[in-house]
Amino acid sequence: MNRRIGNALVILSAFGAIAVAVDRNTHLGPHSAAIFKFDRERCFGIVRAGRNDCGTAKHACAGRAPRDAAGDEWLLLPAGTCSKIADGAIRPPSG
Repeated sequence: MNRRIGNALVILSAFGAIAVAVDRNTHLGPHSAAIFKFDRERCFGIVRAGRNDCGTAKHACAGRAPRDAAGDEWLLLPAGTCSKIADGAIRPPSG
């Protein structure tokens, strides 16, 4: 009987360690949204050619910016970063 209890304790502690590791290192836990949530914003006009994050009216895919600093191309950055970058804009140029 003692071996069964010992084996059960070892197995349960292994599963507990796995559960703690998954909770701490993934987005699967119930409270993980508050820990891993980062506000993001689109930053227009700072993209290098071929390095944009998403499509525009001219193309449908990421990575197709035709030239550096194209005004309608954007990158997704942490909130507040765009205003610190030279020529960065939160809104695309009108026109």
